Amino acid sequence: MLPNYKNILYTTDLTPNSEYAFKHAMLLARKSSANVHILHVVPEVDASFRSYVTSMMGEGKLESFETDHEKQARETLERKLKDFAEKELSDFPDDLNNIKSVDVVHGHAVAEILKAADKLNADVIVMGTHGKGALTHTFLGSVAEKVLQKSKRPVFVIPIPD
Repeated sequence: MLPNYKNILYTTDLTPNSEYAFKHAMLLARKSSANVHILHVVPEVDASFRSYVTSMMGEGKLESFETDHEKQARETLERKLKDFAEKELSDFPDDLNNIKSVDVVHGHAVAEILKAADKLNADVIVMGTHGKGALTHTFLGSVAEKVLQKSKRPVFVIPIPD
């Protein structure tokens, strides 16, 4: 029996390149009549760096900065969705109805993506990859590769075109 996708988790880093992967997520949703859940992860600040920044900025300023960033990320996602809809979905306005949630969270990207996939009972995860180069990839890996290694569900990794 062929898989039947009902919930798609699309992850974005809010770069212009991530729109390319979004197109694939939306097409997959259209063909499957699936729901799309959008996730952006704001990276947590390392504990030692957090202490340093807090001492430089003052108590409570970093938390305020993070809250502002989360709000800004949500507004950016909403604006990009509107722009995308006007440009790409003009022939398919009903596709917007497939978008069921937009979530912005703080944390480690891989852990938060896998946690969201479990919470949403996602049938598939769709994400882009940037291909930062062999040396960086060898030592650091990528979020996409780590999600591929740890996920128990299908992951569609969309290479960003040149």
